[in-house]
Amino acid sequence: MFVVMVIGGISIWAGVTFLLLHAARHRREVWPAEKAGVLIAWGGVAFPTVVLLLLLGYAVWLMPTIRPWNLLAAKDGAIEVTGEQFWWRIRYPAVGDQPAFETANEIRLPVGRPATFSLKATDVIHSFWIPALGGKMDMIPGRTNFLTLTPTRTGSYRAPCAEFCGASHAYMAFSVVVMEEDDYNAWRSRLTDGHAGVAAEGERLLQRHGCVACHSLRGLQIAGQTAPDLTLIGARLSIGAGALANTPENIARFIRSPSSVKPGAKMPAFNMLPEDDIEEIARYLGGLK
Repeated sequence: MFVVMVIGGISIWAGVTFLLLHAARHRREVWPAEKAGVLIAWGGVAFPTVVLLLLLGYAVWLMPTIRPWNLLAAKDGAIEVTGEQFWWRIRYPAVGDQPAFETANEIRLPVGRPATFSLKATDVIHSFWIPALGGKMDMIPGRTNFLTLTPTRTGSYRAPCAEFCGASHAYMAFSVVVMEEDDYNAWRSRLTDGHAGVAAEGERLLQRHGCVACHSLRGLQIAGQTAPDLTLIGARLSIGAGALANTPENIARFIRSPSSVKPGAKMPAFNMLPEDDIEEIARYLGGLK
């Protein structure tokens, strides 16, 4: 669309510029009003109007692939993304025999397949934007907006919040990983299964210190609903919604004092915990892949 719009704009500019130069050049005879009127009507009115109408028609023709007209149809199979201060709640719908599940701060998509997003906000206005894949869409409390994007190449992309939303707006981002179809299905199966059968000291410490009141881990008896889901958090590209690289050291840093990393974060500081416990929890979470 961008290329076609540029070509159309250059055509209008070139045509009008030619008319300007043609009209300004020196002539021995005076042009009759009728001849000048014909030139203005065809070159200055008809030509730009026809080109602009063609460009408008082309943009309208593309719209069904840019965003869906039928919102009811868009809801079926849409990935629900909710903006919260200051992180992203992401819910994938059920597909075939694979159940729905929730994750946070990272979206994974199969290459070449259109993905529809159902966009919401719980507190203030946020804005969903994946610059490498397409335009942005506001996320407004009390309203659901829809956006459809089609990733055409594999890779990892950063997606910032594009609407000022508070003290940690600059530290609110999510990662987008575009994968081959088979890799995507394998990832989805792992994330759906969660941590069934896994038992470790880190898990017991999460429950002992009250982390389960807010966070959830599929496959374990941890099902908080007010904070990011931690299932396979070790496989994510970052922690804290893009605030830090995903390492056990940074996880421990975030546990000790979230507000020093993300001002205004609702998670309380846990620097009163024994340092050994913090490091064990960090190692445990970093190993969930």
